[in-house]
Amino acid sequence: MTRMQNSVPTRPKKAIIIGAGFGGLSLGIRLQSLGVDTLIVERLDGPGGRGYQLRTPDGYVFDMGPTVITVPHFIEELFALERGLPNLDGADFPPEVRNATRVTGGESGGPRTREYVKLVPILPFYRIVFDDGTFFDYDGDPENTRRQISELAPQDLAGYERFHADAQAIFERGFLDLGYTHFGDVASMLRVLPDLLRLDAVRTLFSFTSKYFQSDKMRQVFSFETLLVGGNPLSVPAIYAMIHFVEKTWGIHYALGGTGALVRAFEQKFRELGGEIRYGAGVEEIIVTDEWGQAPSLTRSRVARGVVLEGGERIPADLVVSNGDWANTYLKRVPKSARLVNSDLRVKAARQSMSLLVIYFGFRDGGSPLNLRHHNILLGPRYEALLREIFGQKVLGHDFSQYLHIPTLTDPSLAPPGHHAAYTLLPVPNNASGLDWNVEGPQLVERVYAYLDERGIIPHLRSRLTHSEFITPDYFAGTLDSYLGNAFGPEPVLIQSAFFRPHNRSEDVKNLYLVGAGAQPGGGTPSVMMSAKMTARLIAEDFGL
Repeated sequence: MTRMQNSVPTRPKKAIIIGAGFGGLSLGIRLQSLGVDTLIVERLDGPGGRGYQLRTPDGYVFDMGPTVITVPHFIEELFALERGLPNLDGADFPPEVRNATRVTGGESGGPRTREYVKLVPILPFYRIVFDDGTFFDYDGDPENTRRQISELAPQDLAGYERFHADAQAIFERGFLDLGYTHFGDVASMLRVLPDLLRLDAVRTLFSFTSKYFQSDKMRQVFSFETLLVGGNPLSVPAIYAMIHFVEKTWGIHYALGGTGALVRAFEQKFRELGGEIRYGAGVEEIIVTDEWGQAPSLTRSRVARGVVLEGGERIPADLVVSNGDWANTYLKRVPKSARLVNSDLRVKAARQSMSLLVIYFGFRDGGSPLNLRHHNILLGPRYEALLREIFGQKVLGHDFSQYLHIPTLTDPSLAPPGHHAAYTLLPVPNNASGLDWNVEGPQLVERVYAYLDERGIIPHLRSRLTHSEFITPDYFAGTLDSYLGNAFGPEPVLIQSAFFRPHNRSEDVKNLYLVGAGAQPGGGTPSVMMSAKMTARLIAEDFGL
């Protein structure tokens, strides 16, 4: 390492963001609006990261990752930014946002969003199909919810009213009031702990839900959503009950052309603000120098000063932000001698989220309408036992549950005429399991196709298939450089939430920051966009912007 004497912090001229995922692009837009020239370096050949979009030679378009878009206000805010208008102050949820009427038809994006991408509402949010063939169409409408509960589990109607009220209280405090809080020290955590205890938001989500619902079906309906952000309902804190209200308040939306269309729109906005992106530019190392502070303290700090690309090219910068995997950012790219808090021991001891097997497939239209919706949750015969196998025992069970996404029910442009594009996602153990996915992957894919076909979910699917490919935890570990092939960063259990989740400002290296699912507040597209604003605020504070 080099040593510099009496370095004086100055306004940053250049920032480097590692990774062009949702977090990297969102932060890049914000840094450009702050007047900081920003370069995003991405090891893939296009934007998106986990939200990469796959286009096949036979005419299919598949979003490889996130498909559920919520809180369109966050998207509108990014598209409204301009150079010199950073929008980091003021209310994060002004009255017009808090009191917004959920859009249920037509176009749902704001006026600036419409200049870049077309968002439309999706109803119902999910069709939740139980193993006995019954289903629950969740659309956030209390009356429709009550009607379906009365049909499937009438004993839980009173419990739903109590759950609704208590989940709303958690949403208002945990999301609207504290959503943008960066827990950088213990005191910030202690200040909110009494409220979380009062709201009973620290017990596990499934335990919390079970207080209100006697029916296994209703317990599943109101707890499954954390699986879409990498959390086990049996172990995440009940503060995640707020997801129910986030969806209910602002709805679920779809970007015509797929989530990839929103990713490309963010890339366009970033470039319009003067940002630069380099693809095929994987980072080998974050340059860390040993520097002395200004007199009279003369304290020594490790400072991020740029990156070294995999080909050996060195790119200097005044600050570096990683939108990559938290664990591998520190284990692979920050010198071991510069890491005290994020040591090998601490990083390797953290609980990583589960991984995924995702099958991308195209099939011919069978003539009769599919009895499915845009978003479908297909629950197997077991719930709690299956979750314990995936997260705890890290084994593959004899059954499975899955999230089946059929966007061509909304947007036929993603497939050739007369065809559907779909993906189905299965939570599976991460690579701490030691499973050989070259063997297990193809076998599980065949089991899934048989299930969808023989159960009549998609009748005669195997004879109608025209395209099929899949990814396993090895894709997350290799292509996405994710530690142990995790799909969502550190698992969002209580001891890895808020202050205990990786900090957006590095505790070890000055001018090094994190953004995205691995940092605060956590996984999911709205949280990642919130993470970008939180990190931008820290940078603005540190550099006096």
